[in-house]
Amino acid sequence: MPAPDGVLEAIGHTPLVALRRIVPPGSARVVLKLESANPTGSMKDRLARALVERAAASGRLPPGGTVVEYTAGTTGISLAFVCSALGFKAHCVFSDAFSDEKRAMMRAYGATVTDVPSGDGRISAALIRTMIATAAGISRRPGHWWADQLNNRDGEAGYHALGEELWAQSGGRVDAFVQAVSTAHSIRGTAHALRRHAPGVRVVAVEPAESAVLSGGPSGAHGIEGIGIGFIPPLWQPQAVDEIVAVSTDEARAMARRLAREEAIFAGPSTGANVVGALRIAARLGPGATVATLVVDSGLRYASTDVFAGA
Repeated sequence: MPAPDGVLEAIGHTPLVALRRIVPPGSARVVLKLESANPTGSMKDRLARALVERAAASGRLPPGGTVVEYTAGTTGISLAFVCSALGFKAHCVFSDAFSDEKRAMMRAYGATVTDVPSGDGRISAALIRTMIATAAGISRRPGHWWADQLNNRDGEAGYHALGEELWAQSGGRVDAFVQAVSTAHSIRGTAHALRRHAPGVRVVAVEPAESAVLSGGPSGAHGIEGIGIGFIPPLWQPQAVDEIVAVSTDEARAMARRLAREEAIFAGPSTGANVVGALRIAARLGPGATVATLVVDSGLRYASTDVFAGA
């Protein structure tokens, strides 16, 4: 392949790998898209590029302007990266509920970071709503544009290519797709592409068991960074998924540790939640089927947290 023209062209075309050791006998094959191979180590590079490029093309984001967004860190890093590549500025609203590595990476790409205290270090609907309100206030400054990922439909398009890649790399063998939900862009965009090839692909959403609002449960605090905002995302479409599985924080973190030790895949707790969900579906579908999910980001972003403490 020819060398990419600019760093943004390095987004996508990430590897697909099959789990070899942690899938129980009698289960379906489980394959993971290594989105940690994107330039910042996250699938959110796809989202950020779509949001920023479309806003700039439409004139919503002025030349040299500032992109504003609330973030658990992963989207903020990707937005800061894309802004650096395209000559924009980034202002990210963050919190101590998320890892210090994420704050450092956003600042490394040149972003301004405003922190909203969590009070107890946990992720809750109240925290997310305060972060959103803070971002909205900052975005009213001259030359600022709010990405507003929860309501911005441009984000889904960033994941259509992911679904196309997944289908091609799997040899057209995807029976179920499992993905954790935050804004709902990635599950919708990827599923949209997969179902163009196979309308019967089973789409399974994953959410924190402690805050299983998609399943009709109460909102609560949890520790799986990047998913489970504590209320129904505005762009959530329940009819677009076939089922929802709930995974606890402890299960997600334990699986992240297992992935590193047993599969040599270093990833964060949201990936752990994805794999827990994928293994449940794989056990149900049995041999001959293929279940696909995503390595959302690199475990390097969680090295200072208790996810890998004592590992």
